Amino acid sequence: MTPNFDIRAATAGDLPAIAAIQQASPEASTWEPLDYDCFVVTRDGEVAGFLVTRQTAPGECEILNLAVHPSFRRRGIARMLVNQALRAAPGEWFLEVRESNIAGIFFYRSLGFDSVGRRENYYNNPSEAAIVMRFFS
Repeated sequence: MTPNFDIRAATAGDLPAIAAIQQASPEASTWEPLDYDCFVVTRDGEVAGFLVTRQTAPGECEILNLAVHPSFRRRGIARMLVNQALRAAPGEWFLEVRESNIAGIFFYRSLGFDSVGRRENYYNNPSEAAIVMRFFS
């Protein structure tokens, strides 16, 4: 784990910090975090990033949202969150990422995700295609 950072399940008290991170991350999706499995990374009690996932079928999960506060980026937080989720629920994982989010696509590829499809007009503001990616462990 990245030094001085901890991962835990999100609570209702984390919602303001998650909302602030979402607002600072317009490329990220905006699912209701506590309606699904949500984990946060904290340092000294401050939420640095979060991951929202869900199980879609036995042995199959989906990453719905991943975002890190701009002041905590490039420290391995997103990688730490995704790797924990992949280890905790082995099987097939899916996600969608904005076509224009080249950094996100490269990030997921670095974790072993492959592009397996495309969804036209999946995102709004602006309207944009999603690249569907899959990982199998």
